[in-house]
Amino acid sequence: MGALFPEVTVNGEAIAHAEIAAEAQHHAAPAGKPGLAWRAAARALVVRALLRQAAREAGLVPAPRELGNGKVETDDDALIRAYLDEAVDPAPVGEEDCRRAYDARPGQFRSPDLFEASHILIAAPPGDETARKAAREKAEEILRKLQDAPDSFGHHARTASDCSSAGQGGRLGQLRPGDTVPQFEAVLTRLEEGRIWPEPVESRFGFHIIRLDHRAEGRPLPYEAVRGEIREALEKAAWARAARALVEGLVARAEITGIDMAPAGAPAQGAGTG
Repeated sequence: MGALFPEVTVNGEAIAHAEIAAEAQHHAAPAGKPGLAWRAAARALVVRALLRQAAREAGLVPAPRELGNGKVETDDDALIRAYLDEAVDPAPVGEEDCRRAYDARPGQFRSPDLFEASHILIAAPPGDETARKAAREKAEEILRKLQDAPDSFGHHARTASDCSSAGQGGRLGQLRPGDTVPQFEAVLTRLEEGRIWPEPVESRFGFHIIRLDHRAEGRPLPYEAVRGEIREALEKAAWARAARALVEGLVARAEITGIDMAPAGAPAQGAGTG
């Protein structure tokens, strides 16, 4: 990389090509165009260098925090976090801002759809093609029987299902979005009440035969129920705008060589760490 890309400096401080190459692994780029990832990595490290330099000029000293699982912030991350905490001054979010956001997207704030469903699971381990082929064939055989006798669903669940719900005739109770694997949930959103999906649904667990017993559509939530959620989202957006403006100011005042910083990316705390 050193022969292909110029040296990058930030106010006279050089960023090593090896450091940029390591950072580039965290930036996606189209196949055959590694230069895009390299440039994105260089910009991220320039931003980190600017924040680190600004923190030192402000007289801040690193006080690393524990991150959990035995991990601790690096001195650089701690320094950048402290500087962002001190220097980022987001615009306050008021009640009118929250209400305006709610009124602008009334359909966005709804209670989740609820489903009552039953299934028959024919289990098969991922990667075992022989077992999965046999599981599919067994599920297809049960589905053929259900076409002639849909009321026998509970019987087949009790005698053939590998799920703990077999004892309840396959009934899973009330489900919310996210309670099942994506393939299962996608079927629930498309099924009519009382109907059985016409083909086995494959997931990492095996093959499911799915029946939707009941659907309760989500309803619009009142403003009071989502005000806190809206305020939190607006405050995060305000922080991001203020942080972006801070970085753009640092870039504008800095002497940077070897990389075009326009447009500068908005930083997150610990920007560029991947």
